[in-house]
Amino acid sequence: MEIKAIRMFDGGFMNQPFAFGGEEGKEAFDEQIIYRSSLQNFLIDTGDEVILVDTGFKADFPVPAKKLGAPLYMGEKVADYMEAFAALGYKPEQVTKILITHKHPDHTAALEYFPNAKVYIAPEDADAMKLEGENIVRAQYGEAYKNFPNAQQMADGIWFIEAKGHTKGNSIVIAEDDGLCYMFHGDVTYCDAALKANKLSIVFEDKDAARQTLDRVREFIQQNPTIYLSTHCPEGYENLELKRVMKL
Repeated sequence: MEIKAIRMFDGGFMNQPFAFGGEEGKEAFDEQIIYRSSLQNFLIDTGDEVILVDTGFKADFPVPAKKLGAPLYMGEKVADYMEAFAALGYKPEQVTKILITHKHPDHTAALEYFPNAKVYIAPEDADAMKLEGENIVRAQYGEAYKNFPNAQQMADGIWFIEAKGHTKGNSIVIAEDDGLCYMFHGDVTYCDAALKANKLSIVFEDKDAARQTLDRVREFIQQNPTIYLSTHCPEGYENLELKRVMKL
């Protein structure tokens, strides 16, 4: 199995109230404390299949301007999603499955570029996006995986897991390889510092569910050697490159 980052933006920042303020409120945190930000999604090459975890923005996406005091700035563009995908040596026709962590456009906007892929997504987010077609597969979580009660196996060692909160249909993906668990969590946290501090971001649709999901994620990491693959901070690709196991 090979896991690769599809890198789109880097060199950005987010402030602490954005990353930490979901439960106590933004006013409880210091907006002058900032954390690094980036944007990347991921690809899993099993040898038999090419599987994407999320897809980024379309090529015509307007890049947000850098503003003093912005709660979140993604950074400077490294590449468009499809440019970064192609740079890894793959063609869109090779992708067999796309596993969507949630409905937001930085995770879903490039779905249309992959003609042969089945798109797996939680029913709530599929409905919210009004996704239809033979290639759209609404997840049918039917079995437990470790401490997560609702999961579905996508391939040998790859699990699509219900993880509600950030959105009503939020999911995570875990891939097991060579004794390690690679956790593609979407936006359960926006930066690794929030995971370590046990803080929710201000972006959620169900705060109670988001808290339950973060608790389960932290419990999983404490019980299993886990490489935490974030979407919105550079530790996402750095952890992957270094095979750095998360410590809580």
